[in-house]
Amino acid sequence: MLYQINKGSKSFGAFDVFTDIQFEINNDEKIAVVGRNGCGKSTLLKCIVNQETLDSGTIHKQNNITIGYLSQKTLEDEDKTVLDELNEAFEKIFEIEEELKEVEVLMKTDYSEKILNKYALLQHEYENLNGYSYQSERNTVFTKFGFKEEDLNREIKTFSGGQRTRIAFVKLLLSKPDILLLDEPTNHLDLETIEWLEGYLKRYPKAVILVSHDRMFLDGITDVVYEIEYGKMSKYVGNYSSFVHKKRNDLEKMQSAYVNQQKEIERLETLIDKFRYKKNKATFAQSKIKYLDRMDKIENPNSPDNKTFKAKFKSKVKGGKTVLTIEDLSVGYDKELCNVSLNIMQKDKIAIVGANGTGKSTLLKTLINQVKPLGGSFLYGHQIEVGYFDQQLAQFNINKTVIEELWDEYPDLDRTTIRTVLGQFLFSAEDVFKSVSVLSGGEKVRLSFAKLLLKQANFLILDEPTNHLDIPGKEAFEESLKEFDGTILFVSHDRYFIKQIATSILEINDNEIQYYPYGYEQYSNKEEVIIEKPKVKQEKQIIKPINAKKEISKLETKIQELEDLLQIKRELRFEPEYYHDYQKMNELDKEIDDIHNEIENLMDKWEELNKYH
Repeated sequence: MLYQINKGSKSFGAFDVFTDIQFEINNDEKIAVVGRNGCGKSTLLKCIVNQETLDSGTIHKQNNITIGYLSQKTLEDEDKTVLDELNEAFEKIFEIEEELKEVEVLMKTDYSEKILNKYALLQHEYENLNGYSYQSERNTVFTKFGFKEEDLNREIKTFSGGQRTRIAFVKLLLSKPDILLLDEPTNHLDLETIEWLEGYLKRYPKAVILVSHDRMFLDGITDVVYEIEYGKMSKYVGNYSSFVHKKRNDLEKMQSAYVNQQKEIERLETLIDKFRYKKNKATFAQSKIKYLDRMDKIENPNSPDNKTFKAKFKSKVKGGKTVLTIEDLSVGYDKELCNVSLNIMQKDKIAIVGANGTGKSTLLKTLINQVKPLGGSFLYGHQIEVGYFDQQLAQFNINKTVIEELWDEYPDLDRTTIRTVLGQFLFSAEDVFKSVSVLSGGEKVRLSFAKLLLKQANFLILDEPTNHLDIPGKEAFEESLKEFDGTILFVSHDRYFIKQIATSILEINDNEIQYYPYGYEQYSNKEEVIIEKPKVKQEKQIIKPINAKKEISKLETKIQELEDLLQIKRELRFEPEYYHDYQKMNELDKEIDDIHNEIENLMDKWEELNKYH
């Protein structure tokens, strides 16, 4: 055992963060600490590194263990070069190098076994510390975080704040502490870096403690999960998916136990009320009162504290089949970041991925006319209405309350409707009168979602919508988007979210655009894709996936199923149940139109794939 907290408790004023927790770190365990926003995850990490102190409980840890924590790492001397800063992680290697040189000099005149043994021990330690390849490791980790090797010779002060944070992260990884504490390590990293970091941490030879809302990241690394809920801590052995499964079973058992206990409490209270004022039964009643007082009450797993928002995004009008035509659109500010040609069709859900700085968010801002295009054109289809989510959350007036922010944007709605929508996004009672300026990141995201819901757009353009959301919030948003009847174009670094939502992927990389007509799972296993730009205006992008034959077969099966369904629906028009009911006939006609449009969309894709097969 490297580290243990025994019966640890921590409070801030009257608020108990956690109480009597048991937590331990063993050898090279990879541990996830999970729970809702504000449950105490980051506080726990700060207690481990003595930035915060426990109010009660004991801590046991091995002597001389090193603990690394990213927020602890500050780059104090900004006049240093990056190389000098990172090389501080290898001070032990440099010390041994000097000792080896000294012993080599002695070995020229001293041939004793003692000197030879000392040299052998130093060499062994040098090898264990990766002394012969530390430079290669340093350069690999550095470049994986989006830097170039020549950046090693730049002074730290020449980098942005975000870049300095990444440099500190690189130094922390290279220093290889016995316990590595990481709080939201994937924030602001692109997909490629996240995937590399996942593999690096999985192979990390020592213990790692992770706080993260990135479910796929947690799933790929961790073998133990600690959950903080209601101030209590529970341990689950296994990865994140295993935890979710076990947690679901635990909740079902807890709900059953809660219901049974409530029945028992009700029974006892009835007995107490019946006998407490009768002389010959007063002692009996008092014993039941004491029993109730001593009873360890089970929390209601469906309490308001466990609620997450529930919303159904729905478009007001269906809009045209072609949602957006983009032709040779040059995106950037003073220079081109990327050049995009693409047709977006009704019900497409396209994820835009790529390294940081390649123009993903700039592309979205260009499409909503916040940034002027450098060239090319884009055209929205018939009756297309856009709803935009800004990752900077900059669209709020900080002088307004929550209810004012929403109501001022939709002044024609009545107070009941506005409060009902805010309630769906967990703004209830006095919460609606909170100033926008004091809202947390997660609360601002939920308020943005409330605006999106009321807009009833049929085309959602979303820039990192899951930033600031805890895992239950992400799951709720995913369910909302899965049921959305419109089209979505979104930027995200959350692989699990992309996997759940995207039907296709647009990858931007060094001004190279590649479109993949399938979801994240196939995209992550891709080998080679050939893309050509459209030859004429409004011609859909030409795509040649690796498994074209398989894709064609899938499309043919799906088209046949839809054509069979279309025939069944058409025959229903002759049924009295429908031709005597105007409303039912309208609904049936709408279903037929939807199926017909979907068949047309699939046929377009089938024709494109057959050009290469």
